[in-house]
Amino acid sequence: MEQQKARVMRAVDDLSEELLQLSHTLHAHPEISFEEYRLVETIRQMLTRHGFAVKTGVAGLDTAFIAGKTGKPGGPHIAFLAEYDALPQVGHGCGHNIIAACSVGAAIALCSVLDHYAGKVSIIGTPAEEGGGGKVIMLNAGVFDDVDFALMIHPTEGPSLVARGARAARTVSVEFFGKAAHSSIPADGINALSAALSTFDNIERLRPTFDYRDNVNGVILQGGVAPNIIADYANCRFSLRSHTLIRLEKLTERVVHCANCAATLTGARVKTDPSPAYSERYPNLPMGAAFKANMAQLGEEMIYADPNGLYASSDVGNVTIRLPAIHEYLTIGPENVPAHTAEFARRAISPRGDEVCIKGAKGLAMTGFDLLSDPALQKAAKEAHEKQVPKEYQK
Repeated sequence: MEQQKARVMRAVDDLSEELLQLSHTLHAHPEISFEEYRLVETIRQMLTRHGFAVKTGVAGLDTAFIAGKTGKPGGPHIAFLAEYDALPQVGHGCGHNIIAACSVGAAIALCSVLDHYAGKVSIIGTPAEEGGGGKVIMLNAGVFDDVDFALMIHPTEGPSLVARGARAARTVSVEFFGKAAHSSIPADGINALSAALSTFDNIERLRPTFDYRDNVNGVILQGGVAPNIIADYANCRFSLRSHTLIRLEKLTERVVHCANCAATLTGARVKTDPSPAYSERYPNLPMGAAFKANMAQLGEEMIYADPNGLYASSDVGNVTIRLPAIHEYLTIGPENVPAHTAEFARRAISPRGDEVCIKGAKGLAMTGFDLLSDPALQKAAKEAHEKQVPKEYQK
């Protein structure tokens, strides 16, 4: 078994030049949520060269894909998850070029020994993590129904972390439709901007009643065209976070209520549009421990994350509710270089970023091998998942 695991590691080494080229190519051509056409085609071409049949347009999403290979009958279905969308203006300020390269490398490497084991290995391309909830849409479409274990890594700043959680999150878009008028006679109009401002005021009045783990932050995207015209249209957007999906739904109701009250007060018509909700995350501890041990073998120290930390959010949380999954963090920079910044984007193709591309692919492939070859780990991961995920989410 150790010989086969070493073979998986060597397979990543053999791929290293291609993986770094893939990472740098994705980084050089950033595309935002649901528009990752060139990026998906670049990944598809590499997977095809290595014998994968790639199905695109999965779950009705043009830039979602799945590719896989099957070993002997039976066994687990192990999926590596790839993200590749960029941030507007910032590019790959979250390092999704590294994520995609690591998952591609892990899938190809693990398939190099698949003939010796029962199971299936897939790579699932999940668009629009930065906004749009690609994984949520794919989960609802049944893409993950036959997947037993899901794995991915994410670059980070500061120490490398295992078993890091995340809060539930979503955005709520709010539009107000009023009536234009000359500002000298404001009574002739209905001020949509006033309705937007009133929504912010209402939220601020409720903020002292929020749970300490709740966050609501908003921006006004459009609030009129000139100061001497009563605005007939206003558009604002709010980012909501809470510690559970259940609590997030309640928080969403309160924000929508604030907007409805503002519409009643001003006479404007309101339209609210909540995005797909990202759930809190339940990192699988047995899988995480295996990944941590594999990374230690590669010379990378990882520490367990603070279980009470107020972390950011991702749609992989929805995956962790449905099946055992990990989303571990490998550092590419110091703590004073936060993600979603231009500096972090530069680090995503730095020498350290390239090192993480290769080591991350190895760690994922090695952990995938552990799952493929060790029924005891499979059982432990499934049992931990059943105990960890609240009964309210289990069907």
